[in-house]
Amino acid sequence: MDYVIRPVLAEEWPLARELRLAALQDPMAPLAFLETYESALGKPDEFWQGRTADAAAGVNVTQFVAEAPDGAWVGTVTVLVERPEGEARFGDAPEVNQGHLVGVFVRPEARGTGVTDALFRAAVDWAWSLSEPWLERVRLYVHENNPRAAAFYRRFGFVPSGQTVPMPGGASDREPDQEPDLELEYVLGR
Repeated sequence: MDYVIRPVLAEEWPLARELRLAALQDPMAPLAFLETYESALGKPDEFWQGRTADAAAGVNVTQFVAEAPDGAWVGTVTVLVERPEGEARFGDAPEVNQGHLVGVFVRPEARGTGVTDALFRAAVDWAWSLSEPWLERVRLYVHENNPRAAAFYRRFGFVPSGQTVPMPGGASDREPDQEPDLELEYVLGR
């Protein structure tokens, strides 16, 4: 694999924006992300600058990117630090300090090359490297109708926790008596 896996830099916000917009155009985006392409496209540059600067600081969040030999970004994953006394960004508030992997995306042409494994290894290694706060586990959510992603997570070592969260949005597309789609929590302990 000739890709470099590294943390994002604050000044790379245009590339971070472009990769997020590409992710939101992926056919699996409605199952994988809690944001639409249209809403992300309408956000001002200041939003993307702040988001990327926060991720680059690496304090409570960090974003890893996979960079091809030609400099193109082909994948990303973000790690959020969650604490019991904080507010969960998605799902139940944690009972322990934990990492939360979000924004997982690899461009189709880089899938199956080891990029996803390398991104996840970097993200999990970063989570385990923290001493303040010390993280007991890493979690992520996967849509119940996304078996390809669930299979990768299991292969990497994540296991279903049994916790589920109704998928936000989309309720207007359902019949009144239809159950909401579910996001399944997967966890990886130390």
